[in-house]
Amino acid sequence: MFSDRNKYVLAMFLVGGFIIYTFQLYNSLPVKQIAVSQAADDGKILWQKKNCISCHQIYGLGGYLGPDLTNVYSKKGAVYISAILRGGTNIMPNMDLTDSEIEELLAYLKDVDQSGKADPRTFTINTNGTIHQ
Repeated sequence: MFSDRNKYVLAMFLVGGFIIYTFQLYNSLPVKQIAVSQAADDGKILWQKKNCISCHQIYGLGGYLGPDLTNVYSKKGAVYISAILRGGTNIMPNMDLTDSEIEELLAYLKDVDQSGKADPRTFTINTNGTIHQ
């Protein structure tokens, strides 16, 4: 039916098309640069050092012992979060954080809160598979 040469040409055409499409797809993705404060960056490092993710979630990823903290800043406020961080709860131990560490964690949670708000019903899916808000 097909000669070996035709099979080779067809295979090269398909591979070449795949490579060109992949290159075009991933080079045209929109990249949104967001400035992060130094305090929020330090808060993320502290979040990782204290292994908060073992009990808490951010963006739905993490442990299940404590609550998801993605939008805790807008729901509860800085005063509530500070009180929990200073004293702990019956499940969460007091981590003996300094005032500056608490401020860093608050900055991180505020930053996460601002980026973690979206209504999926308003999204549109583009033909290349990306999502537009």
